[in-house]
Amino acid sequence: MRSGHRLGQLPGRRLGRRFGWLWAAYGTSALGTWLAFGAFPLIAVRVLHAGPAEVAALASVGAAVGAAVAVPLGPWVEFRRKRPVLIAMDLVRCAALLTIPVAFALGVLTFLQLLLVSVVVAAADITFRAGSGAYLKTLLPAEDLLVANARFESTAWTTTIIGPPLGGAAIGLLGPVATVVADAVSYLLSALGIRATGGHEPRSEHQEVARMRARDLLDGWRYILADATLRPLFFNTALFNGLVMAAQPLLAVLMLGRFGFAPWQYGLAFAAPSIGGLLGSRLAQPLVTRYGRHQVLVVVGALRALWPVGLAFVGPGTGGLLLVIGVELGLIFFCGIFNPVYATFRLERTATDRVARTLSAWAVTTKASTALLTAVWGVLGGLLGPRTAIGVAGVLLLATPFLLPRRTAARLSEPHPAPSHT
Repeated sequence: MRSGHRLGQLPGRRLGRRFGWLWAAYGTSALGTWLAFGAFPLIAVRVLHAGPAEVAALASVGAAVGAAVAVPLGPWVEFRRKRPVLIAMDLVRCAALLTIPVAFALGVLTFLQLLLVSVVVAAADITFRAGSGAYLKTLLPAEDLLVANARFESTAWTTTIIGPPLGGAAIGLLGPVATVVADAVSYLLSALGIRATGGHEPRSEHQEVARMRARDLLDGWRYILADATLRPLFFNTALFNGLVMAAQPLLAVLMLGRFGFAPWQYGLAFAAPSIGGLLGSRLAQPLVTRYGRHQVLVVVGALRALWPVGLAFVGPGTGGLLLVIGVELGLIFFCGIFNPVYATFRLERTATDRVARTLSAWAVTTKASTALLTAVWGVLGGLLGPRTAIGVAGVLLLATPFLLPRRTAARLSEPHPAPSHT
């Protein structure tokens, strides 16, 4: 089936001044995030002298608790204008991060504060993602959503390439706290960019709502599970992302421990392949135009699952480093194509008055499943060894294509009436 996208809608298509400001805001905050990549663990280890268990808790517990905190925020965002919510979430992240350099300067920084900040940032991040998807759907016509998502994806991989090296240099010169300041400033600049989008955002028909009920917290999950095409995609992305991320700490143990790779080699193994994501995101729109959205979603979704099992064969020396780079390049290239296509499909398939709840439920599940699978694979790595555990994750990933949507779904913007909140 051919896609409805017109041949003239190439990646260079102009999407207007308002989208330009939103895109700039996204790029600024993404760069700030990658500049501060690894700053929290470094602060925990170098400044607070935290042990391995505390560092692991900072990554897993912070994300999991942040996801739990974000659960009621999805329904809350749904019935409010999205632009003020996005600005507020940027300012919350900025303020939370700035408490770290302030406490550090005063000599009162604690591990508990780092953990609390990571929870706040994680919850605000999920809420921002939910609101930004809903805002994007009101900002652009449906035929421009794939171009917009491809630009976001391209920007994400570009900042992945340039951010960590710059952040590493800044950490070497100024220390990890300085990159946290840069990350906080990036959220402030993002808030200013979103404010500059201007324009009129339509008021939701259900914006005047009564007190939120407990059952409303599950609206996003009910909506996803009731849709025959969103449901398999939901399980596919949660399982795929969780398994890919669960293997990363074990790979770090192999590369940095057993095989003795230098930290710069480990960083290179994951930074260089990000070029594949940049190239893949540029191909998403032309491939959908040529082959159709559903075919690209299924074929590329399957191809991206073939690569991670290769990480089980990593070894020492240049050959091992090239193997990791090659596997990551293939994985990231196909993810760069898949991600904007699936993000657009999800927006098109979700009713306008359900987008925030749906995206919030999706992000909460993805973060929670990633935290859970990372913990499980840590135990497996201890029992079976890192290489075997990485291989098990890779084999399980080969089954994830069976969870992709099996049939073409018509574009559906308003499949169900919005629930009453009276």
